[in-house]
Amino acid sequence: MEQAVNLWPLVGVGVIVVGFVLRFNPMLVVVLAALATGLAAPMPLMQIFSAIGTAFVKARNLPLIILLPLAVIGLLERHGLREHAQAWIARIASATVGRLLIVYLGVRELTAAIGLTSLGGHPQMVRPLLAPMAEGAAENRFGHLPEPVRQRVLAFCAATDNVGLFFGEDIFVAFGAIALMHTFLLSSNIEVEPLHIAVWGIPTAICAFLIHAVRLKRLDGWLERELGGKAARAAVPAQSAE
Repeated sequence: MEQAVNLWPLVGVGVIVVGFVLRFNPMLVVVLAALATGLAAPMPLMQIFSAIGTAFVKARNLPLIILLPLAVIGLLERHGLREHAQAWIARIASATVGRLLIVYLGVRELTAAIGLTSLGGHPQMVRPLLAPMAEGAAENRFGHLPEPVRQRVLAFCAATDNVGLFFGEDIFVAFGAIALMHTFLLSSNIEVEPLHIAVWGIPTAICAFLIHAVRLKRLDGWLERELGGKAARAAVPAQSAE
């Protein structure tokens, strides 16, 4: 005889959705969702509080791990990290936005492929270093960037990090997605070793690198068409004045 499945514990998902839509305090929303789920389970009230307390104790160091690097990066930015990054890249005459991002894409994929996914990322690498360097490379060639052009350059910086991480980490055999694919294939009676899945991620990563590298080269061409003529026209009056 089949036992009916109790779907009432899913009410906690609804509590989270409503709480976030109404922009309530996230901590309060999560606690209320836990209480609603536990009461709908049903669980004794003391057991619910015990489960919440146990989860809090296990994760008490998580905010420190997340927030401490952000505080360090913010302190470095306040003391001129972005300006130093822009000045350093400006000294390299051959540097362009596309070339810089292609190098970063290759490094990001390679490091993610060996499991070093935390070496990059938007808050710790793209915002404080990669984006200022890309802006510096563009300004060194074309002068001041209009805001739409600047936003396009920043978007490509973020996209490059995403592409490098997403396709690079699929080569790392201990990555969670590899285990997920392995489990799914086993459930379909297809026996494939996790190492083979990771190895077949290499051609995909190479294709992703080549495709995005072409997009980055096209970005250089777009910047040249968009700003190259303006920079040349601005240089002519300056030379005439001299």
